Amino acid sequence: MVIVQLTGGLGTQLFQYAAARAIAHRNGVPLKLDTSWFKRYPQRAFALGGFMIEASVATTEEIEELCPPRWSLRWAGGQARDRTKPYSRRRVVRERWKRFDPALLRVGGDAYLIGCWQSERYFTDIAELIRRELVFKTPPDERNAELLSRIDAIDSVSLHIRRGDYVTNPVLADIYGTPGLQYYARALEVVAGHTDAPHVFVFSDDIPWARENLVTNLPTDFVCHNGPGKEIEDLRLMSRCRHHIIANSSFSWWGAWLAEHPGQLVIAPDPWFRDRKWAPADIVPERWTTLPA
Repeated sequence: MVIVQLTGGLGTQLFQYAAARAIAHRNGVPLKLDTSWFKRYPQRAFALGGFMIEASVATTEEIEELCPPRWSLRWAGGQARDRTKPYSRRRVVRERWKRFDPALLRVGGDAYLIGCWQSERYFTDIAELIRRELVFKTPPDERNAELLSRIDAIDSVSLHIRRGDYVTNPVLADIYGTPGLQYYARALEVVAGHTDAPHVFVFSDDIPWARENLVTNLPTDFVCHNGPGKEIEDLRLMSRCRHHIIANSSFSWWGAWLAEHPGQLVIAPDPWFRDRKWAPADIVPERWTTLPA
């Protein structure tokens, strides 16, 4: 059995699921999800229930079998045993750095995964399986269905601006930062040179800021009707666009990755993190285009 600890927002949960699903698939064992983190951090919520995923929520007993409560005797004993084992043979496998770690591909047997695992390389070999599972359980409502029809009929471009705690939290602002307006201006120029009639659909957690600051002569819609708690609907819309200008955000990363349209152009900021010591060099696939942030 493989259990993965889910944390963060929708994009982070998708990375955690995909990496763990790949390990479980290779080893021919069930995948279970530990959702207990969300009880401690209610500002986030378990967000994978809207997909056709191949995993169930782990019970407390299953979690404690692999990862006992911290500071218990079983936890201390497990920590001592794991220190004597190769990384890929430990019961509790913690992310060691923000780059791709090939040792994760060798994890076998029962394992409890703790980390973000933000690299496509963890699940490249089962990419099509992941795409088949990350389909939406329910159809869109009428308003989203109408917008999807428009997106499908034109050279649609998803543009994502992530602000939120990247701006309001000083620690996260120092680590992540946000791409400057010059990044978006240059990306729009590249898109305009790539397709004849691009139409931009802007997604953001701060639509008023985006309306006021984003400058473009291209036809533009600001998508704001879904709102908090319906991020999965914005992801559905983003993934149907033909081209993508993403932020340094796992949310828009997945919007682009799930799309995979023929001739698709994806533009991502470089560096991904403002603080380069955090920079996960593998998060942006080589087939995507990067521009200075």
